[in-house]
Amino acid sequence: MPRTIRDVVFVDGVRTPFGKAGPKGIYHETRADDLVVKAIRELLRRNPDLDPAKIDEVAIAATTQIGDQGLTLGRTAGILAGLPQSVPGYSIDRMCAGALTAVTSTAGSIAFGAYDVVVAGGVEHMGRHPMGEGVDPNPRFVSEKLVDESALFMGMTAENLHDRYPQITKLRADEYAVRSQEKAAKAYANGKIQQDLVPISVRRTNAEAGETGWGLVTADEPMRPGTTLESLAGLKTPFRAHGRVTAGNAAGLNDGATASLLAAEDVARELGLPVKMRLVSYAFAGVEPEVMGYGPIPSTEKALAKAGLTIDDIGLFEINEAFAVQVLAFLDHYGIADDDARVNQYGGAIAYGHPLASSGVRLMTQLARQFEEQPEVRYGLTTMCVGFGMGATVVWENPNFDGGNK
Repeated sequence: MPRTIRDVVFVDGVRTPFGKAGPKGIYHETRADDLVVKAIRELLRRNPDLDPAKIDEVAIAATTQIGDQGLTLGRTAGILAGLPQSVPGYSIDRMCAGALTAVTSTAGSIAFGAYDVVVAGGVEHMGRHPMGEGVDPNPRFVSEKLVDESALFMGMTAENLHDRYPQITKLRADEYAVRSQEKAAKAYANGKIQQDLVPISVRRTNAEAGETGWGLVTADEPMRPGTTLESLAGLKTPFRAHGRVTAGNAAGLNDGATASLLAAEDVARELGLPVKMRLVSYAFAGVEPEVMGYGPIPSTEKALAKAGLTIDDIGLFEINEAFAVQVLAFLDHYGIADDDARVNQYGGAIAYGHPLASSGVRLMTQLARQFEEQPEVRYGLTTMCVGFGMGATVVWENPNFDGGNK
C-alpha cells in the first residue's frame, strides 16, 4: 500500500560545554560515553511529557569508535542514561558530520514511518582519542595517487583551499575569526548559549599540589574573548611554512557531546512536545579530498534544489567553522559578504570548538534559537565540511514564521 511521507521536526537539542582536548582540558578525566549520557538525560529532563519508552531509536555518532567511544555507543549510552531496555541504539560515523548524519538518517526513518521519536547526537573526546587513532589508511590512496597525500591532514586541506581561492587571504581569515569570537562573547553575554548547555561535574587533578577534586563545567572552554587581529597576526602556520592557517583562524582539538530529539510533527503535537524546526531537505556531496572544505558548496546546491529553493530564500546560516577559509569559500561562491548578518549570528566553532562528530547538533540548536527570536525568517540551513572530501547540508523551516520578509 502507498505510504504517506510525514513531516519531521526538531523538538529539542542540548550539548555539553565544549572543552579543550589534552591533559589540561576540562574533560581529561571524564569518559566520552558519560558526556553523551548527560546530554540524553538533560533532553529527558527538559521534556517531562515524553515517556522514554516512546523513543524508537538512539543514534550517536563518533569519529574514532574505540575505547569509551566504541561498543555501539547509541545502545550503551541509552542504557546508561536510564532509557528502557526496549529502546534500541546504534553508532554512526561520517567524521565531522556524524551528529548531522545521525539526524538525517533517523529523520528519513521517521518520514518513512519506521520511527515516531528518536534521539540523535554525537560525541568526540579528542583528548582521549585523537582523530586517526588506530586507523590504517590503505597505502593505495597515496601509491596509486587516488588522493593527494595532503587529504589525510585537515589543516593541509585548508591550505589547499586558500590556494584555490587566492582572494581569501590570511588577513581575511583572521578578520573572520575575530568576528566569530566577538559574536560568541556577545551571545554568552546575552544568555543565548547557556540555555542549551548541560552542566557537567568533572574530576580534576592538580599535579603540582597532588590533589584531586571536583568541579562543575558550565561554559565552553576554548573561547578566547578579546581576540584581536594583532594577536592572531603572529601565530605560527603549522601546516605550511609561510601559510595562512593558524590555531587562531581554525577550530581547535576539542571534547564534547550533543543530543537532540526528533519526531514526526503529528506525533510531537499529539505528545505536547515543542516544535522548534521543520526539516525541509538535506543532501551530502563528495569533492576532492584534498580540498575538503569546499564540500558545503555542492551539498548546499543539492539540498536547495531538492527543496525547490535558492540561496536567496535562506534567511539564516549556521556554517561550521572548521577553518575560516572554508566558510569564506562558501560565502564567496554564493556572493555573500564576509560579515553578512545572516551568517553564524552567535559565532561558531572557531570560538566554541569543534568536537568533530558532535558539532552538527550544535549548529541546529543555535539555528533553532534564532528561529524563535526571528519569526520573520522562514528558512535557514546548517552546513559543514566533512573529512576526506564531503559536504553536508540540512535546510530547515521556521515553524514560528509569521509571513514577514525573508
